[in-house]
Amino acid sequence: MTNTRPVSFVATLIAATFLMGSSFVAGKILVADGYPPMILVGWRFVVAAIATLPLAAWQEGGLRQALLPSGVQLRDMLLALAIGLFQTAGVMTLLFYAMRSISASSAAILLFTNPIWVALAGRMFLGDHLQAARVVGLVIGIVGVALALGGKFSGIGFGEIVGLGSALCWTISTIINKRSRTRFGVWALTFWQMLIGAVVVLAVAYASGQRWPEHTTFANWCWFLYLSIPASTGSFGLWFVALAQGGATKTSSYLFLAPLFAVISSYFVLHAGLTGTQLVGGALIGLAIWLVNREPPGPALPRR
Repeated sequence: MTNTRPVSFVATLIAATFLMGSSFVAGKILVADGYPPMILVGWRFVVAAIATLPLAAWQEGGLRQALLPSGVQLRDMLLALAIGLFQTAGVMTLLFYAMRSISASSAAILLFTNPIWVALAGRMFLGDHLQAARVVGLVIGIVGVALALGGKFSGIGFGEIVGLGSALCWTISTIINKRSRTRFGVWALTFWQMLIGAVVVLAVAYASGQRWPEHTTFANWCWFLYLSIPASTGSFGLWFVALAQGGATKTSSYLFLAPLFAVISSYFVLHAGLTGTQLVGGALIGLAIWLVNREPPGPALPRR
């Protein structure tokens, strides 16, 4: 993060992670009302992809130029395909399959170990510095997430491995997006990756027998549209904007805020209680983000 744009960088990430966190509340309400998770995820990202089209057209001066910019090559399409498969299809599919055998809290804890994997992969593939204080911050962040979610995690089984796979999918997508520049603008890339991921998720959902419920209330539609547009189009688009501005490790450290915002949103929307442990977890998350993003005077840890 450079000194010329710290305010916009931080504001963008806070907005993105707030929308990510609030999506857990909207999703929980809809799943509790009987909506199959994979069907919900698939149609959520179809609508979210469509919602990016006006933004993509505005950014590039026309829809055709945005979605198929001049000079676009097969490599660009393959990169968009890879990001869609990992960022949307891989993360969401593995996350929901993990929750078939482990608790939602345990799955979320595993998903939000993503920043530490991004830091390690960023050191290997992007040359990001990995100072000791940054490593400590990442570990503190994961502890903070576990406390904020109030989750209990013990043992490693198939569900835990699948949940960890969701975090690794997000890590791979982050590294691909940061390392391999494409000719697509931010919103056009957001459109392609969400649409590709949605098609894959819907194929899996319908093949497994899931269907959209026959009756949908007005309130359900409102929650679905919030989940699809602000919490998906908004969060993914802002995430890619921030990723283009900052390093992969620094940007991903803010993902620790997403579960904290989920807990806070649950308190106000679902009237879930806040415990002292969760408040401590929030404080640790704040400390972790500060440690990861500060510029320590000491030298970076050497590569092994």
